[in-house]
Amino acid sequence: MTARILIVDDVPANTRLLEAKLSAEYYQVASARDGFEAINRARDWQPDLILLDVMMPGMDGYECCRLLKDNETTLHIPVVMVTALGDSVERLRGLEAGADDFLTKPVEYDTLMARVRSLVRLKRLLDEWRARGETARALGLTTGSQGIPDVNGARALVIDEWELNGDVILRALAKEGIKADPVRTGAELIALASQHSYDLIVISLQLAEEDSLKLVSALRAADGTHETPLLLVAETSERDRVLRGFELGASDWLAMPVDENELRARARNQIRRKFYQDRFRSDLTSALELALTDPLTSLYNQRYLRRHLAGLMQSGQGRPIAVLMIDVDHFKIVNDQYGHANGDVALRLISEVFRENIRAFDSLARYGGEEFVVVMPGSNPDDAAAAAERLRLAVETVVFEPSQGIRHNLSVSVGVSCSCGEVDTPELLLHTADLALYEAKRRGRNRVELAPMASVS
Repeated sequence: MTARILIVDDVPANTRLLEAKLSAEYYQVASARDGFEAINRARDWQPDLILLDVMMPGMDGYECCRLLKDNETTLHIPVVMVTALGDSVERLRGLEAGADDFLTKPVEYDTLMARVRSLVRLKRLLDEWRARGETARALGLTTGSQGIPDVNGARALVIDEWELNGDVILRALAKEGIKADPVRTGAELIALASQHSYDLIVISLQLAEEDSLKLVSALRAADGTHETPLLLVAETSERDRVLRGFELGASDWLAMPVDENELRARARNQIRRKFYQDRFRSDLTSALELALTDPLTSLYNQRYLRRHLAGLMQSGQGRPIAVLMIDVDHFKIVNDQYGHANGDVALRLISEVFRENIRAFDSLARYGGEEFVVVMPGSNPDDAAAAAERLRLAVETVVFEPSQGIRHNLSVSVGVSCSCGEVDTPELLLHTADLALYEAKRRGRNRVELAPMASVS
């Protein structure tokens, strides 16, 4: 997996060393000599990761990181701060500035590559969601969500057998408004994670009765938790197990003894990243819904209907499929006499009646104008005709009052067609249903007609 990495350091020897290591792994590498150049380069080049030295003249790494995270064009880029200062106060300053991680000089090669791979993988995932969200916003399908997510109210799951350590973790999370559920066993952890939605899972590598890495693997494999941030807590001597945790999908780690403030900052960063990802997914879901549904009735639109019908017919299950093509009778009169706003009200009323009178596994779509289509998997001609008659009678009961004291009776005509063999296609099924609908209207409207092929079994 290649990626673009920006190295920011005012010491050329440090830059050359990191460039050599990263280039050997086929990463594309660029460099900047100070914070000002880094900000411009990050904005223009859009790297996948920034390795940022802390001690630089003019603008230190903390200020540079803060400016990168305050800029909408660069806030999504992961920043790893590289420093010779290893105490918790300095780490906390970096995390508070928005850094995603810290590496201490001299940089240990395996740790560097584990961090790079983990953060680049996450960045690529977020990029995909961002791109889809931007496309949806450009098309006017969603307005998107702005601002930095608040972690207050987030939920965390914590497993740690050491009571004192666990209390520190719970207390730190509570100060951020994060509600944490503590557990002692892996079975409890997996059970709760499968029952509830969590925004962060904290896993101690010091479990005596459990293999913590097996828990990481199980959580990453499960549908409900494969994207939940996993924060490991480990002794500094457990470097190999921490690296293995990153390979299995852990998001971050924290050294013991737990520093309360550092935990708060790391938990906040991980949860915010998840919330951003949730936003992008929500934007995409909303865009898909808008692209595949009719805005007036909230029913599926013709685009979805045709794809769905084709999928059913290509599934090879061999079950019959019925299509009901429905047209509102004399709808032009409704629009002409009472206005298009009242016409929209009538269509919504009819849509609700249809929705209430079809089976859960039938599909209902607004085909266009005042036409609707119902797709009924597993229905023979008799079943389809009975369903069509039920819908026709239901529409007659609709109370439509375009103005006070005036009631307008609504009715529909229905054409029914059923698949009858391998030669059937979605286009043929819709066409024959449309012909049957035309026959229903020709014969006086407010009636059901079956296409000739519907009688063939």
